[in-house]
Amino acid sequence: MSDIEITRLAIAYIFIVLLYFFMKNRKIHQEMLLLIASFRMTIQLVLAGYLLGVILEVNNPIVTLTTVLLMEIFAILNIQKIVQKKMSSYILKSVIVSLSSGTLLALCFFLIIVVNPPSLFDPRYWIPLAGMIIGNAMTGVSIGLKTLLDNVEAKKDQIQTLLHLGAEPKEAIRDSINKSFEAAILPTLNSMLGMGIIFLPGMMSGQIIAGSSPITAIRYQIGIMLGITGSVSLSIFIFASIVWKNFFNEKKQFIS
Repeated sequence: MSDIEITRLAIAYIFIVLLYFFMKNRKIHQEMLLLIASFRMTIQLVLAGYLLGVILEVNNPIVTLTTVLLMEIFAILNIQKIVQKKMSSYILKSVIVSLSSGTLLALCFFLIIVVNPPSLFDPRYWIPLAGMIIGNAMTGVSIGLKTLLDNVEAKKDQIQTLLHLGAEPKEAIRDSINKSFEAAILPTLNSMLGMGIIFLPGMMSGQIIAGSSPITAIRYQIGIMLGITGSVSLSIFIFASIVWKNFFNEKKQFIS
């Protein structure tokens, strides 16, 4: 595989410079965010590269599983930042339970049943696959949570009315839960619709560039896409199944 020299990589930042001046010209006041995002992306990926090099060299199951656990923790912290709303302790617990259980179930199933690597805890498989599965589930849960909170706030009068008419709390909030699930899964479904025709996904492209057979790359990409869909679906389903209780007290009264 052809290596990218540092000087050639630096030239690629011309796109950031062009976007910066476009924002300045159009008075889109996000220039600082662009610079911060570009800087953080570069530093985080460089650090991740060196860290992955150490993890791959050590090749220890405890180190591998600890890395996956840290990825889960950072994903949960990122959900709090993305949502930008005050979350109750119950909602936070729902996020932790749903994200961790959904992603770990999907990851273990994919690794053990589908991939079946030569070594069960080989970090070459665990870390990249965990990153894709946890990252997509994090996006799904954050979209679902934000949609749910906005929807409940907008429909609180309707929920109250349904309760007064004798509906159970789970029934009264069902529409908001369904809309949050739909919003959460939609990005994954859209990716599946365009994959292979409109764009070639990163994992498949990376394997082809690295010299793998396109057919092998396709098999891996289909497998990981199904794993991602499973992790997002499981995480959102678990989240939706438990989070609704946050909006009601023990007397089945709505609390906004």
